[in-house]
Amino acid sequence: MKISELLNKKEPTLSFEVFPPKTSDLYDGVKAATDAIADLKPDFMSVTYGAGGSTQGYTTEIAANVKKRGVVSLAHLTCVNASHESLKEQLGRLKENGIENILALRGDLPAGVESTDDWVYRHASDLIPVIREAGDFCIGGACYPEKHPESRTLAEDIANIRIKVDAGCEFLTTQMFFDNTIFFNYLYRLREAGINVPVVAGIMPVTNARQMERILKLSQAFLPRRFVSILDRFGDDPKAMRQAGIAYATDQIIDLIASGINNIHIYTMNKPGNAEWIMNNLSEIIPSCRKQ
Repeated sequence: MKISELLNKKEPTLSFEVFPPKTSDLYDGVKAATDAIADLKPDFMSVTYGAGGSTQGYTTEIAANVKKRGVVSLAHLTCVNASHESLKEQLGRLKENGIENILALRGDLPAGVESTDDWVYRHASDLIPVIREAGDFCIGGACYPEKHPESRTLAEDIANIRIKVDAGCEFLTTQMFFDNTIFFNYLYRLREAGINVPVVAGIMPVTNARQMERILKLSQAFLPRRFVSILDRFGDDPKAMRQAGIAYATDQIIDLIASGINNIHIYTMNKPGNAEWIMNNLSEIIPSCRKQ
């Protein structure tokens, strides 16, 4: 099924992001975790693509396995180190495995790389026409409620989103945010710019304080005072932090849905227990969260 079809329904959806193993010796553990998350039957699951394309084969494997377990799968695809030949080969593998949905991304700059000037594909918008030509894929893209770290202004960032949508991006998934007001303001700005594709709200349940340090380094997300208080109070107590982090994420999701935002994407960090906990919290709010 195409994700665009799912997102255009009137009822709320919940999806999960998982990541493939970095090395072959980790494959069995990652597969077990992603299988367990797939068995929860979310509306769809996305599978990330390693830095420099290092896990591209595993991305296809995990995405195909998710589909075999009866869940719509979304494979990430990045510009990093992509040549015409490698991109064509990767798209061919996805097509052979019945993957219908692709998230087109620029990708993080590898260590020591400061510019995309030498890349064949410099932006996600450069990938989209190639993906469209390769097959009948539903194509999504990423967006940043607090603007992409490399954009000078939010207006510049939204102009770049416009380019992606004009190229054929059918839906957007946000980077994580911890203050819903930021998301609501961003969504208003997108609509004002004539960007009317579905926008999926990305939520990260923070379950340990060290995880938060990495999140801030990557996303530079704003932390509301209430969330900072949770980190200060429970950061040294793993069980309490997990419970508080999932409660905070659940509260965000309920507020979003109550405000008319129907599509929620959870960054699970390959933790089936956290995914199940959130689904249980939303069992009467999102249809796919109800026990089968």
